[in-house]
Amino acid sequence: MYVITGATGHTGHIIVEELIAAGKKVKAVVRNATKGGPLAEKGAQLAVGDLEDSAFLKETFKGAEAVYLMVPPKWNITDWRAYQREIIQNFVDALQGSGVKYAVVLSSMGAHMPTGAGPVSGLYDLEQALKTVAGLNVLNLRPGYFMENFLGNIGLIKAAGIQGYALNADLKVPLVHTHDIAEVAVKHFLTLDFEGHSHVFVAGAADYTMTEATAILSDAVGKPFHYVQFSPEDARAGMIGAGLPETIADGYNELFAGLNSGEYLNGYERDASNTTPTTFEDFAKKEFAVAFNAVS
Repeated sequence: MYVITGATGHTGHIIVEELIAAGKKVKAVVRNATKGGPLAEKGAQLAVGDLEDSAFLKETFKGAEAVYLMVPPKWNITDWRAYQREIIQNFVDALQGSGVKYAVVLSSMGAHMPTGAGPVSGLYDLEQALKTVAGLNVLNLRPGYFMENFLGNIGLIKAAGIQGYALNADLKVPLVHTHDIAEVAVKHFLTLDFEGHSHVFVAGAADYTMTEATAILSDAVGKPFHYVQFSPEDARAGMIGAGLPETIADGYNELFAGLNSGEYLNGYERDASNTTPTTFEDFAKKEFAVAFNAVS
């Protein structure tokens, strides 16, 4: 039995569906049974509950061979790192004595940084905490920046003709589609070819600067807009103005500062093993442009 947390999310639903197609028994962890219905129709067993419920997780993980672990975002909190640590501790408690031998973890590039990477430093906590579970083999997936994150900028682009972050305009960043992350996870679930504690980078098809990425998106929608590098202060004000809690805005600013410093990408090098097929150009044409044109 494979247990997949975040089963209705970008990576989770693909992992569930492909494991079932490969003939594996899968338990899909969902917060909402209705939303999980399509997975149940395809053969998944639903485990309906919350990752903040330690007892639920202990029962759900019991007797599984392998699990997929991810800490989902939560947008209405006052202490982001404390929330992450609560979920992490629940994972550890549920895994202890569960019989689970393998875990594939949605971590991130930058997860080597105990501080200075905002929410990604919480994934450092996750990677380290799993080392305390005896007999557990862990593969940490460390993807680059999600292509889908650019969808959140459509409102700003429509309103102001710009897209912006507090990221250096000339900083090369690996951009990866979440579908490709899921495919890497499935590959390793089907082979269970990892021992001890290790990580692999998931880097997408290429690295881009924000200026380059913005030009590709602009070309895909057929309307001109450009990249603006915001100051940390302006970026924070914009995020809070868009409804993000201060703790999350500050976390993102810390993450961007870690990227700008170069430390975030320390240890990452692109090679054939971490390059994945979905190009940013394909994303721009097939997903971003469709979403952009759907917004009035």
